[in-house]
Amino acid sequence: MSIGYQFDQGVATLTIDRPDKKNAITAAMYEAFVGQLRQASAEPAVRAVLVTGAGNTFTAGNDLKEFSDPRFAEPTSPVLSFMQALAAFDKPVIAAVNGLAIGIGVTMLLHCDLVYVADNASFSMPFVNLGLVPEFGSTLLLPFVAGRVRAAETLLLGRPFLAAEAVVMGLANAVLPAAELMAHAVTVARSFNVLPPGAVQSTKQLLRQAQAGQVQEAILREAAIFGPRLAGAEAREAIAAIREKRAPDFSKTG
Repeated sequence: MSIGYQFDQGVATLTIDRPDKKNAITAAMYEAFVGQLRQASAEPAVRAVLVTGAGNTFTAGNDLKEFSDPRFAEPTSPVLSFMQALAAFDKPVIAAVNGLAIGIGVTMLLHCDLVYVADNASFSMPFVNLGLVPEFGSTLLLPFVAGRVRAAETLLLGRPFLAAEAVVMGLANAVLPAAELMAHAVTVARSFNVLPPGAVQSTKQLLRQAQAGQVQEAILREAAIFGPRLAGAEAREAIAAIREKRAPDFSKTG
């Protein structure tokens, strides 16, 4: 399991590479993600970062085994470090989303600058379904980009949606045929090679600056509720139901 790092022609490609587990992300992978973002930020030759998933999946979200540990959401946890690192990253980040994107596989897109999705992509943020609350500043950013009522429908019901709706919601720039996704994303990422990097980074800073403090506050505010809920009866029942391949019963968890 890993986060692959490949540099070529100005682009650092970070690949969520655990296809046998649908690219579910572990704590160690989040730590690797943070290290590679720092490397890409410090290297002048890197003009843009491209994030994608290995195989036919972007990511199924957090690794379920580690996810059931309440320490997963502590302020010093690797996942919180990853959230803060991506939210504050100074160079353009392009996402190429293939196949399934669940949980943080969707909320991380709110912190990417350009997002391209394959026509086979599907999205879900089933936080409430798991007895949890949304994360990664999504309760602030999703209403901002998608509108309050669409964000409420998506987050309160955990309703899945497909590639075309991701564009309508403001989560993605465009839908591409799956076979053309990576080539298009790489072309876009390499376009930053001919643009002045200082102007690009300053423009990104200006685009993000007005909400930067609010985003970091939202990440911590959500985590403060997410952690205790992860240890609660509703989350325990939801996770047990997944493992036992049955419908959850929340009638006795209130």
